[in-house]
Amino acid sequence: MSVQDDLAAVKRCLEDLVRTVGQLERSITAERGAPVTPVEGRAESMVTIPDTPYDTTMWADSASDDEGLGMRDRHAP
Repeated sequence: MSVQDDLAAVKRCLEDLVRTVGQLERSITAERGAPVTPVEGRAESMVTIPDTPYDTTMWADSASDDEGLGMRDRHAP
């Protein structure tokens, strides 16, 4: 098999996967009784994260130690 054949097979599999997921989404939505929305509508639910630095006071209290960030005066093992 050549590289082109492999790429064509992968493309067919990906198209099948996209089609199958679309059918699954439509059937689940139909079972719930909600209107079917196109996949492109998902972009509306995306949240933009700003590039501005975080406020350092968010990490100033002891609650930040409980968030899996580790202790401020210690290094990871």
